[in-house]
Amino acid sequence: MTQESRLVRNPISIVGAILTTVSAVVFLVVFLTDILGFHTNPYLGIVFFFILPAIFVIGLVLIPIGARAERRRRAAGKAPLEWPRLDLNDPAHRRTVLIVSAVTLANVAIVSMAAYRGIEYMDTVSFCGQVCHTPMKPEFVAHEGQPHANVSCVACHVAPGAPGFTRAKISGTRQLVAIAMNSFPRPIVAHPDRLLPSTASCERCHWPEQFHGDRVRRVVEFGDDEKNTQSVTTIRVHVGGGNTREGKATGIHWHMNVGNTIEYIATDTERQNIPYVRLTDGQGHVREYVAAGYTREQFANAETRRMDCTDCHNRPNHAIDPTPEKAVNRAMAIGDIPPGLPFVHREAVKALKGKYETETAAMAGIERSLREFYTAQPQLASAHENQIDGAVAAVQNIYRHDVFPEMHVTFGTYPNNIGHIDSPGCFRCHDDTHAATDGKKIGQDCETCHAIE
Repeated sequence: MTQESRLVRNPISIVGAILTTVSAVVFLVVFLTDILGFHTNPYLGIVFFFILPAIFVIGLVLIPIGARAERRRRAAGKAPLEWPRLDLNDPAHRRTVLIVSAVTLANVAIVSMAAYRGIEYMDTVSFCGQVCHTPMKPEFVAHEGQPHANVSCVACHVAPGAPGFTRAKISGTRQLVAIAMNSFPRPIVAHPDRLLPSTASCERCHWPEQFHGDRVRRVVEFGDDEKNTQSVTTIRVHVGGGNTREGKATGIHWHMNVGNTIEYIATDTERQNIPYVRLTDGQGHVREYVAAGYTREQFANAETRRMDCTDCHNRPNHAIDPTPEKAVNRAMAIGDIPPGLPFVHREAVKALKGKYETETAAMAGIERSLREFYTAQPQLASAHENQIDGAVAAVQNIYRHDVFPEMHVTFGTYPNNIGHIDSPGCFRCHDDTHAATDGKKIGQDCETCHAIE
């Protein structure tokens, strides 16, 4: 055995060799499972692709550190380390080895299970929305009542692969510091550039080429008169769709880049002002549209973004009602607020528009507003007592879902780009002012997307 090989026969170098070997083996196994598609938990990826390589490097560093320490020890005239002798023929030695091995295996199993469950918990909605993430209360509450309520936060907000894990943890660390320093913004507005593209989020579950055809939507509204007069507008929405085989698309989903490629430039971080649009059709022909008041030269060096699902579906699972009126209409249409209670639409909207400093104050204020109106009219109060109770509870529930005073979030705080009634939405581009050099404009014909029946 050479002098150098004898130098690594010391506790520090041996611990380093063990760490390096074990982490390398585990990493290779996990790397294979990741390639085969068995690894699905983003937080497990952090452990496997960051912690294990770190342990591997630490082990490599410990080996020469131990050898150097041993060289210095011997240069000082000290005798080489003598390892304790182990004789498995000795019953006492054998019993000690068995006990230590059993306890070690048990400890490893317990720690591994605890660590795994901890990592699994970090993958849950409750962790993202409730544990040390108080500022995320509006998103958490909205998520609980939406179609994607069973989809975990990380499924849409953490990209697969090591780079996605890194960005998520860097962002999480930054948010943790902001929470500790109480310096987070109110309200919190997600920067679109930090959100995943639809190919890494929506399209992991949804098939973008699926043809949907037309969808009929009934918009139910109620008046402010005593009878809460109901009106119904039926809209046939041309959702459409397309496929890459035929290279064409129809309806609203014409924008899916199946037969065309649509790119744009926004001048604000929330992408509400879009003065430049570039369309490349299936034959490679390019047409540029520029809004009135702008020139093409202004965008010569600007970065373009390719349109995807989230440019319209920007609140797919965190929707907050845009106005108190719409929230009350929805609740009355499904019967949460009894539509037969006189003047309930008007009074519910009035109660929701009150100024409240806290949620607790809002609950008391809403109940007081509604009950004072009806108790001032004894005949209404006695004839509709149970309906009044139901209305109070339903209006309070609307407030809990849509208004968060501590975060400065209320109706309409976050624009929703589906449609064009409450937010610019479609009209960011379809405003009839975006024109090409030949005079052709991005139209605003209502029948393009829907028909009112």
